[in-house]
Amino acid sequence: MGDVAKVIELVGTSKTGIEDAIEGAIARAAETVQNLEWFKVEEIRGAIEGGSIDRYQVILKVGFGLNDD
Repeated sequence: MGDVAKVIELVGTSKTGIEDAIEGAIARAAETVQNLEWFKVEEIRGAIEGGSIDRYQVILKVGFGLNDD
């Protein structure tokens, strides 16, 4: 049988920027999900407070290999 991967969706949020939101989401997922292999940014959005950016939010698809236990 060929390799099989599972895809999950994550939402990362950061006050400092898009890259921080991505890295935070991946780092948190890596604490509980093994074999993370790739990610794809699906959506970038944010919130505005008082006329300036308050936070960034990134929606990611993340793929990981399944274990042969």
